[in-house]
Amino acid sequence: MDSIDLRILLDSPEDYLEREVKLQGWIRNHRKQKSFGFIDFFDGTCFASLQVVYDASLPNFAEVSAFRVGSAIGAVGQLVPSQGKAGGWELKAESITLLGDCPEEYPLQPKRHSLEFLREIAYLRPRTRLFQAVFRIRSIASFAIHAYFEKHGYLYVHTPIITANDAEGAGNTFTVTTQQLGAKPDYSQDFFGRPTSLAVTGQLEGETFALAFKKIYTFGPTFRAENSNTKTHAAEFWMIEPEIAFCGLHQLMDIEEDFLKSIVAYVLEHAPAELDFLETYTGAPLKAKLHALVDTPIARVSYREAIDILKRSGRDFEFTPAFGADIAKEHEKYLTDEYFNSPVFVYDWPRDIKAFYMYQNDDGETVAAVDLLVPGAGELMGGSQRETRYDKLRARMEELGISTEELYWYLNLRRFGGCEHSGFGMGFERLLIYLTGVENIRDVIPYPRTPGNCEF
Repeated sequence: MDSIDLRILLDSPEDYLEREVKLQGWIRNHRKQKSFGFIDFFDGTCFASLQVVYDASLPNFAEVSAFRVGSAIGAVGQLVPSQGKAGGWELKAESITLLGDCPEEYPLQPKRHSLEFLREIAYLRPRTRLFQAVFRIRSIASFAIHAYFEKHGYLYVHTPIITANDAEGAGNTFTVTTQQLGAKPDYSQDFFGRPTSLAVTGQLEGETFALAFKKIYTFGPTFRAENSNTKTHAAEFWMIEPEIAFCGLHQLMDIEEDFLKSIVAYVLEHAPAELDFLETYTGAPLKAKLHALVDTPIARVSYREAIDILKRSGRDFEFTPAFGADIAKEHEKYLTDEYFNSPVFVYDWPRDIKAFYMYQNDDGETVAAVDLLVPGAGELMGGSQRETRYDKLRARMEELGISTEELYWYLNLRRFGGCEHSGFGMGFERLLIYLTGVENIRDVIPYPRTPGNCEF
């Protein structure tokens, strides 16, 4: 007899009543009595688990009674209405077989473990209910992202992971080399014949495709060698980066809002059990927050307006809000959690704190850039209208010491049929922080890469 996925069984349990079924999975909990026992069984194909009930009629009753938490088992029996849970189901076992034993020192016992402890055993934490919920939502949200762009006619582009340019100009890159460690690098003799690094963004390459296909997106891993130990930073994370031709800043904000609401709505529809669990786990009104995002227009303020709001707040901020300075975490928190009590777009930022490729506004002080700030995760999206004027872009690169020779091809996009275009980047893990209510980026990515941490 072939085994059936628990997901299929619970999707249409009436189809399997009074039929013999076979399940294969793991023991999450095991309660034993003198003449019967209860196994909390899960197989990972859905968030739900199923109670497997057995009694002394099993030929190997004593052996089954000794099965430990974490063990892999096969169970054959009848699906019947649950005796203890109204509207629920359980498997009345006719046979239970051990498929993979688990010793007593198995660290995931049926109790609530701290997130810090679970990070130490990251290779086992997907078996917990918390991470079953988090990583299932991660998968669902990934699908929703691709589905959104497919529906709206975007081309999916695989931009390079190894690159010769640092689009952000920050220098926080991981060098890629085949030369011996300790030696002074001679990049002319290196594998690519020039300095290369792991990509911090696929944006520049994405723009080349947007100016051929009109609407494109990338979705893949990016790498930043920032020695940061905050809850929202990691050295390896996933980015979604659309680029759209014939698109200005305010149209871009429309797209960002529609995109985000679509993803959130999809997760609300397809992960109700996971969200219910996370709401209980975090103790926060998670679903109400997500529904409010979907149903309410996102506020939009200029950077100048945001600074004015912060100045008028009467708060004694650690960092005094002032034009020309970045908006600090404490400022983001005030804007999102208190003043607006919702996400907010902040646009038209000072040119001196933004990247070289952003469109320079006529005021000579700001660029057509926009950040989306959300409660809990802070900056979720960062985008801009791209500078399309060759002379303006070249002058800005020279001003910042960015090589126009190495990025000649990027400049040429402005010469060869260039047009108004815009794009944004969204950190996928920050979206997951917002979706799940789990506050630390280390807990929404399978194997976090942070300073000093690359064990698994």
